[in-house]
Amino acid sequence: MPTPIQARRIVLAARPQGEPKDSDFRSESFAPGEPAPGQVLLECLYLSLDPYMRGRMSDAKSYAPSVAPGQTIVGEVVARVLASASPAHAVGDLVLAHAGWTTHAVMDAKGLVKIDPATAPIETRLGVLGMPGFTAFAGLREIGRPRAGETVVVAAASGPVGSLVGQLAKRDGARAVGIAGGADKCAYVKNELGFDAVIDHRREDMAQALAAACPDGIDVYFENVGGAVWDAVFPLLNPFARIPVCGLIADYNGTRKDTGDLTVPGLMRGVLTKRLTLRGFINYDLESYREDFLREVGAGLRDGSIYHREDISEGLDSAPQAFMGMLKGRNFGKVLVRLAG
Repeated sequence: MPTPIQARRIVLAARPQGEPKDSDFRSESFAPGEPAPGQVLLECLYLSLDPYMRGRMSDAKSYAPSVAPGQTIVGEVVARVLASASPAHAVGDLVLAHAGWTTHAVMDAKGLVKIDPATAPIETRLGVLGMPGFTAFAGLREIGRPRAGETVVVAAASGPVGSLVGQLAKRDGARAVGIAGGADKCAYVKNELGFDAVIDHRREDMAQALAAACPDGIDVYFENVGGAVWDAVFPLLNPFARIPVCGLIADYNGTRKDTGDLTVPGLMRGVLTKRLTLRGFINYDLESYREDFLREVGAGLRDGSIYHREDISEGLDSAPQAFMGMLKGRNFGKVLVRLAG
């Protein structure tokens, strides 16, 4: 008989109060067992860490169920099939799966997405060719709809969403203005990604610098940060500006006390008088764009016209620190954890 697999997972030990801390996470060993009919046993190769996970650690009502204390923290992985009791999957197949923060998992084969390693590096299916990239592509195409000569602004511009938003905006003939944190990230956004301008959000005069970089105002603001960046953007929005909203990472820890002048009446007055389109979305709302996304961005990766960057830590035990660092902007690129070779 084969030796049983000794797997490991990270569970939510306690709901974070404000910023997550080490004691909110717990590592456990477990035996995943064998797949039942219609299931597969997976070995997870890469784990994606994403800001939405902070919201899932809360018990606040949202678009998806919360992770309860004691449960494996949610997350998407690239995995290899180790054993299969499904006719749809063979041993050795590579798949995308929502297995969570774990080294191994037994999962229903239904819903797993096969991936072909010959088309692109497998880790890109969690970043530029995965959920973050699709969020950028679909949100910009459905809601932002930049036109030639318009100004598109995006924060976290060196990250997996913001970096692609700016590159796609440039392809549409728009001006791309990025907001990032620190000299290295700003240089990457300007010099490698090709944005027209970049603002360091750590500057004390960030709002004034953004205004100077957008002399004709802002036509599209791709919102993935919130906080002080939103406060700086709002006065610069042009009539009929479009604002796709996919995230608010500045407020995920629930510790921000200063809401600026954008109370509900002030916000709604601006929405009315400027005739703004302000629309939140979750990436899977826009599945009709999936094929176009894979075709266009996949081609850009292959011909070298679309750039991306990854921030990879090693081993499951590194996930909590990498996650907490991401929420503070310490990462440089798409945050991944390499779990196996």
